[in-house]
Amino acid sequence: MSNINPQIENSWKEELKDEFVKSYFTDLKAFLVNEKKSGVKIFPPGPQIFNAFNLTPFNKVKVVILGQDPYHGSGQAHGLCFSVQDGIKPPPSLLNIYKEIETDLGININMNHGNLERWANQGVFLLNAILTVRENQAASHQGKGWEMFTDSVIKALSDHREGLVFLLWGNYAKSKEKIIDKNKHFILKSTHPSPFSAYSGFFGNKHFSKTNEILIKQDLQEIDWQI
Repeated sequence: MSNINPQIENSWKEELKDEFVKSYFTDLKAFLVNEKKSGVKIFPPGPQIFNAFNLTPFNKVKVVILGQDPYHGSGQAHGLCFSVQDGIKPPPSLLNIYKEIETDLGININMNHGNLERWANQGVFLLNAILTVRENQAASHQGKGWEMFTDSVIKALSDHREGLVFLLWGNYAKSKEKIIDKNKHFILKSTHPSPFSAYSGFFGNKHFSKTNEILIKQDLQEIDWQI
């Protein structure tokens, strides 16, 4: 855990090199080391903390989906927002995402498969605002420095890329809109896919077809949202 920064893909390491030497990141590393020393189980496992970055290099990002906190159940989180590891039942929010894809695009999704690496490999950057969590303790690593780091990630994408599609679902994700240059990028907003809010604007948002339309207009390969 103390070697946290070398485990990130090279283009991201270069883009974020200034963040890794800031005091908040040093404090964050120290916090994670102390958590590990105290015997606390942290998710995702160390090598998977930067999975979103490692699967989607900086210059390959086409779409950004923002989540908040990793899943805190055993075997679930693997560094991609909304995604779970192979063999784990998709959580309710992800099932609602699948339902909207089916309605929007008319494709049948495997509702038993929750690993979204296939999206990540196509340029869908699946970023949680907080990258670690204690087992069975939601939001337990909130306010420890991850938010400052991931805000800098969003800003780097906004400043140094063009024509990205940001999907902001729910109030927390929408709060990041202020970091994004609306003159350079596309922002699609709706309620969160959680069962508590999906019927209040997530279902029917057609974000998946709209995203592909935006990409095609830029002569980019559309995303195959099939799982």
